[in-house]
Amino acid sequence: MTTPVAEIVDAAAYTQAVEDAVKAAAAYYAGGTSPLDDETYDRLVRGIAAWEHDHPDEVLPDSPTGKVAGGAVEGDVPHTVAMLSLDNVFSPEEFTAWTTSLCRRIGRDVTRFSVEPKLDGLAIAARYTDGHLRQLITRGDGTAGEDVSHAIGTIEGLPEKLTEPVTVEVRGEVLMTTAQFEHANEVRTAHGGQPFANPRNAAAGTLRAKDREYTVPMTFFGYGLLPFAGTETALAARLGELPHSDLMAQTGAYGVNTTATTAVPGITADTTEQVLTRIQEIAALRAQLPFGIDGIVIKADLAADQQAAGSGTRAPRWAIAYKLAAVEKITRLLEVEWNVGRTGIIAPRAVLEPVEIDGSTITYATLHNPADITRRDLRLGDHVMVYRAGDVIPRVEAPVAHLRTGDEQPIVFPEACPRCGSGIDASQQRWRCENGRNCHLVASLSYAAGRDQLDIEGLGHTRVVQLVDAGLVADLADLFTLTREQLLGLERMGETSTDNLLAALATARTQPLSRVLCALGVRGTGRSMSRRIARYFATMDAIRAADAETMQQVDGIGTEKAPSIVTELAELGPLIDKLAAAGVNMTEPGATPPSPTTGDTPAADSPAATDAPEMPLAGMTVVVTGAMTGALEKLSRNEMNELIERAGGRSSSGVSKKTTLVVAGEGAGSKRAKAETLGIRLATPDEFAALIADFVD
Repeated sequence: MTTPVAEIVDAAAYTQAVEDAVKAAAAYYAGGTSPLDDETYDRLVRGIAAWEHDHPDEVLPDSPTGKVAGGAVEGDVPHTVAMLSLDNVFSPEEFTAWTTSLCRRIGRDVTRFSVEPKLDGLAIAARYTDGHLRQLITRGDGTAGEDVSHAIGTIEGLPEKLTEPVTVEVRGEVLMTTAQFEHANEVRTAHGGQPFANPRNAAAGTLRAKDREYTVPMTFFGYGLLPFAGTETALAARLGELPHSDLMAQTGAYGVNTTATTAVPGITADTTEQVLTRIQEIAALRAQLPFGIDGIVIKADLAADQQAAGSGTRAPRWAIAYKLAAVEKITRLLEVEWNVGRTGIIAPRAVLEPVEIDGSTITYATLHNPADITRRDLRLGDHVMVYRAGDVIPRVEAPVAHLRTGDEQPIVFPEACPRCGSGIDASQQRWRCENGRNCHLVASLSYAAGRDQLDIEGLGHTRVVQLVDAGLVADLADLFTLTREQLLGLERMGETSTDNLLAALATARTQPLSRVLCALGVRGTGRSMSRRIARYFATMDAIRAADAETMQQVDGIGTEKAPSIVTELAELGPLIDKLAAAGVNMTEPGATPPSPTTGDTPAADSPAATDAPEMPLAGMTVVVTGAMTGALEKLSRNEMNELIERAGGRSSSGVSKKTTLVVAGEGAGSKRAKAETLGIRLATPDEFAALIADFVD
């Protein structure tokens, strides 16, 4: 990552840059809104600093450099110890240079660093007297902050009573998790308010709000612990001597939330190389975290090193923030496209003014559904906050309402299917063409023929188009009634290709029920869910006989999803009957239907269960990552997941505390790192193949 610096060419540009930076900082720190995204602001301030370095006699008094919060905010509650900001580095080279400077400043090598994620929230000081939370103060200008004690009781992870009756100050970050942010916007828009642009905006506005009709939760993570007026002398002395890592352990022991409870806990490192490795590990996990981070904080861990290094007017000299590439940017919403998927779902897509995020140029982003557009009050021409992290599909979070000019236009929703002109079923949040799968029959059939569904070799997109255009296929079942004469009558279909396709269709008839179910493309189910349904019910007849309550017995199907699955299976009844009549298999090998009286699957000692081989993965949740080798080398990821579930386990795409085992092949990255962080068992492909040898073909 290169150091971002805005080029400032003359004094006039410098004056304008200072004005822009101060305005942006004021909006950002006062209410979480800003006309600039984080990366643009950082680049601007570094450009200002570079100009001031070359022109020291022309520095403006309002310049944000050297000031906490860019000098944009003030407060009326004094801090007993200055609550400073952090200086930034943007590359391994800059970090190494900082550590060299730190060692030179204190006159010795730093033997231990602490490394923690830099949480994207608002810094506050929580003051406890005799273990009871009495006051919350914002950072303000570093010397004094704003009293926001009205928020006590609304912040998760910040208890109103500590586990010990101590008088201390806990410093940390208030933020909103992804789930809290979504909830906050739902509540806010339900009360007639504009949606928040991003979680930090939501946390800033919520923390300061005193007279709202509603409250929404926030989360606190502690990053500092220090004495406060009235702290027992012995305790104050002990806190002053403890390393930062021990202070964090003590903070957690008091019952306050810290990053120790997350997938990216703070650690200590002995060398710069170890620090840089940990930075890479945290960065790899960034997209999977349930809260935002914009960097990693590195501190000299030992109190003696911190005291020797001291602090400047803006930032401590013993700590630095290693900033990560931005995953949020502000750009403009130019247009909305309405695309029809293979099941007839009509999905809106945002067309954006191109913007670079995390090394990629983003032109399109998901808009979810019409209800989401309405809830967020999006308009054409809006400046919008766009988010992307890792492999996450870019999404529009919200309009930046304070940048509206009045020229924005409402988004026009389609009145008919944009693909075939049929009516639209708008009864659910996700709109659907009334023609359903037949609207986009080519996409539906191409999906069904795919390797992870029916695996019909030779039936690619071009061939499907040919069959549909010739009027030979009107639904999935028609594929299985094709004759040799019909296929030979098609252009570019010789005897060899015809016979090969007919053989592939014959093989497809024997695929397990789970793949047939997946090929049908029931909304709300995918490959994994189709396998679970098929293994639970064992036969298509049992699946179709299930009501919503019975369908909920399948792992992962809740009260909302079950009725829609049951309804759609009923709608697919005629097609399923045609498939069965064409000889397509409707049973799941090795599975036994649930008892008709209890709905339970066979007990472990039942004849059906005892005839089956012992399940080596029973009760285990398994994640596969990286390239497989050996006996597993030729398996697709879907085939690996099928193998896991045949062996009694549950496949999952993401690593969490519920994960039992991670199969890590060559090139395994963030998932392996997260498993190591959480202490989850790891296995190589060869070790895993040996574990489930009875199930590997």
